[in-house]
Amino acid sequence: MIFFPHLQLSTMAQYITHLDVSIDEAEEKNLQSQGFKKINVDLNEGAGGNYIYLWYKKEQGPAPITRLQVTFSDDMAVGLISAGYTKIDKDLNAGAGGDYIYLWYFKGSTEYDTPIVELDVTADAQSEGLKFKNDWERLACDLNRNAKGNWIHIWMKREKQTYICDITATDSFGLDADYFQQGYNRLDEDTNRDAGGAYVFIWYRQTTNQANALTDLKVSTNYQEYQSLQQQNYELVSVDLNQGTGGNQVYMWYKKVGIHPIKGITLLVNTDAVPVYERAGVNVITKNLNEGTDGSTEYLCYHQ
Repeated sequence: MIFFPHLQLSTMAQYITHLDVSIDEAEEKNLQSQGFKKINVDLNEGAGGNYIYLWYKKEQGPAPITRLQVTFSDDMAVGLISAGYTKIDKDLNAGAGGDYIYLWYFKGSTEYDTPIVELDVTADAQSEGLKFKNDWERLACDLNRNAKGNWIHIWMKREKQTYICDITATDSFGLDADYFQQGYNRLDEDTNRDAGGAYVFIWYRQTTNQANALTDLKVSTNYQEYQSLQQQNYELVSVDLNQGTGGNQVYMWYKKVGIHPIKGITLLVNTDAVPVYERAGVNVITKNLNEGTDGSTEYLCYHQ
């Protein structure tokens, strides 16, 4: 057998291995000179402020980026630092007011880490539904959070098909480092947004093994729904997604029995996006995670 090493190399997958952000023209030129590629969507679109862009490099070989997270508070960063995430120290809301928002990445090698091979950014709800249905993974935090302007989201595509195998929630930051170290991703939007109460976040873990996938996801917003789901043998995630607000007790429930694995989940704060997702065939659970409060209307959605 004749072996052509150069042909072997050329068929290797290329992964996202480097990420950066530019907040002015000088930084754009610098990143371009280093071989970075620019995603040509302004992360401040519609909000004024700096022209901010996401840049990446794709390479063959080791150390691909496997996880991305966004923070909008210092408390959200503590667990990421402990777990060894790298912060891109550029405010994604620079010049526009709003929250200080930062992007973080991680190069993991656990069974829950699958390399990222593509990145994209959307700046309107119309672009989101089909993208989510087509197995793009969406970072839940709007990069214009509290700055008005367009709804801006980062998206990633992985080397292999992944499935949601675990889901949980936290109502404090104490377990963050543990969950990150165990391979969990955090949906980086507070389910108590604008409602007061605790900071509550949903977490999920992914696998390439379809046999371990969740097959159904529900939300209860009152005692009758809670009882009904319990009687149908759904598993309870025992953290109240409305913790500390004085609103309804809101819980997530799931099953792992069935033939339709869940491939992706995300959180919708922009309710204008709901019909877009539904038209794309995404399951939107239209139970407000802030039920009984004056907070933002938030819906969990998933696709199979």
